[in-house]
Amino acid sequence: MCGIAGVMTCDGEQPPAFMLSRMQKALAPRGPDGFGQMVRGGCALLHARLAIVDLETGDQPLFGISNDPIGGTALIGNGEIYNNSELRRAMSTAPFRTRSDCEPPVFIYDTFGTGFADRLRGMYALAVHDPLQNRLVLARDPFGIKPLYYAQTNEMFAFASEPQVLLAAGFGTRTPLPGKVAELLQLKFTTGAETIFPGIVRVLPGETLVIEQGRIINRHRSTALPAGRPRSISHQEALRQIEDVLAGSVAAHLQSDVPYGLFLSGGVDSAALLALMTRLTGNRIQALTCGWAGASGVDETVEARRLADVMGADCERVEMGEADFWNLAPQIAACIDDPTADAAVLPSWMLGRAARADGLKVTLCGEGGDELFGGYARYRKASAPLRWFVRKPRSGGVFGHDIPGLSGWRDGIARAEAAAGALSGVQAAQFVDCQEWLPNDLLIKLDRTLMVHGVEGRTPFLDPLVAEFAFSLPDQEKVGLNIGKKLLRSWLASVFPESGAWARKKGFKPPVGGWIAQRGEALARQIAAQPGVAAVVPPDVVMACIAKAVGNAQPAWSLLFFALWHSTQVMGIDPMGSIGDVLDEAARG
Repeated sequence: MCGIAGVMTCDGEQPPAFMLSRMQKALAPRGPDGFGQMVRGGCALLHARLAIVDLETGDQPLFGISNDPIGGTALIGNGEIYNNSELRRAMSTAPFRTRSDCEPPVFIYDTFGTGFADRLRGMYALAVHDPLQNRLVLARDPFGIKPLYYAQTNEMFAFASEPQVLLAAGFGTRTPLPGKVAELLQLKFTTGAETIFPGIVRVLPGETLVIEQGRIINRHRSTALPAGRPRSISHQEALRQIEDVLAGSVAAHLQSDVPYGLFLSGGVDSAALLALMTRLTGNRIQALTCGWAGASGVDETVEARRLADVMGADCERVEMGEADFWNLAPQIAACIDDPTADAAVLPSWMLGRAARADGLKVTLCGEGGDELFGGYARYRKASAPLRWFVRKPRSGGVFGHDIPGLSGWRDGIARAEAAAGALSGVQAAQFVDCQEWLPNDLLIKLDRTLMVHGVEGRTPFLDPLVAEFAFSLPDQEKVGLNIGKKLLRSWLASVFPESGAWARKKGFKPPVGGWIAQRGEALARQIAAQPGVAAVVPPDVVMACIAKAVGNAQPAWSLLFFALWHSTQVMGIDPMGSIGDVLDEAARG
């Protein structure tokens, strides 16, 4: 897990040194353990390292078969390649020089060319410089677990792990695109390749880009989900297979040369990971869970600690209170440069900080369990015959029709729905989530809130072998009329009877509505006066949303998050102050 960035000029001239310096500085928080830089002709590669595997010899760039820093293939990467051992065995005669899991990909590129990423199992954002072809190649994993962005000008092409790295070097602009602001407010995230910053573009999940002379000349994309409608399989056979599939994925995700832990929510997904980690390692797992001080939000820490006790794990309760909210929310919003107004960024940030304080550089997380095994109510509504009697998911938006002028906010979701093709109703809803919601909300949240603390989050449910198995399950193995994740729950109940596998999903919701309501009208006036909000949302709408925060927290949090994000990311206000300090400074301009 690291940060990567780079530049390729169109005329072959060396990229400006000041630009590379700015990019390296902005990239630094993602990799506190070391820095690498290579400049060859018109191409520069930058790397900030968070050392997880091969602590001694895994510095980057890594070089290919020729091992020639001047004329050989070079690679920098962010992520983990879980089939590293298998790849090395398949290339037994290759002259590997490190134990880094990112070394096989550069050898695969030298052998097979630009389709190299199709042979990888893992989470990754990779950049390869091929000086013989004068070519730069970028590749991102099919789920989009690891982020990657790019920008193009008439003079050069640049890429980075985060938009703020590109913005720091003068690429793109910080004036938000109105259509993306509309998406953020109504959906809580933005869709597609285009980001909220004009001129900064996402490399799509599973996409490989080929760049020559600073121009994209080719691109192809691999999908995370298997093709075809649900297959026929008995319940007993599905139970047998899920055991093997999940155990194999968790074992792969436990590869590490540094201490690891688990984020334990008390729900089905993290309970399944706890059971498998305990069985596979035989060790006492170190878990962290987050709860709320003096508040009535959904708090599953009692259940999480009960599960840990049953499994013989250690479980630390991380607490977030009202004072933490008012003092830390600006820092949290500022680290989500590609914004998502998901309130789960708050506990994720707290857990990331606690993990780092406990010496954990790797944590396993349950993201993806709902999307692949059918955990959301919208999947139940998408099943026959309900699908013909309910609205499509995300039809109303967070604010409904309360904010005039938010046009086109559902266009990206509609495009994903149209691309779903001839799938079952449940599969189609899963497909849309895996295309947009998962990479552009949940995984951005996980990446930024952990990497800002130098912690790597791993997601065993988001594995190609798990996806191949789970997505093609019959709909009835995923959802019933009143419950989701039926097969996963059935398996968990058999291997971990104390888990409460059939309990209803509670979610992981901090009590932001109650916290916001504590400052009510005064906070509403501050939010309404923030320039980014004032340009889009009428003051009376702001006042109404804050007044209803206790009963309907999301609109109030979306407005507050956008106000803080705009203040720090667009206006450049220091996020180290309190919510009130940041909003007051923003109002002063």
